[in-house]
Amino acid sequence: MNYRDVLVADQRLIVLQALEEDPAYSHNEAVLRSVLGTFGHHLSRDALRTELAWLQEQGLITVSDAGGIQVAKLTARGEDVAKGSARVPGVARPRLEG
Repeated sequence: MNYRDVLVADQRLIVLQALEEDPAYSHNEAVLRSVLGTFGHHLSRDALRTELAWLQEQGLITVSDAGGIQVAKLTARGEDVAKGSARVPGVARPRLEG
């Protein structure tokens, strides 16, 4: 695994965890970009949309369009990955607390 793979895997996990923490399991792309920035990942809108499409292809999220803004919603499989009870190659595993 190279440096780029590690970064992308971490970005994907952060997106899943941000969605898992929301009561509606959903966020728009602006919120997700802000969350990623908080963790040191400053993605363009295009780069984020690429990752959202990848996560959707894996069945971890669904993506809808709300007036030109993409909205991501976590699936049950995505919740399992966000919590670490399932693994998907290309998504980092959550760290153990403690």
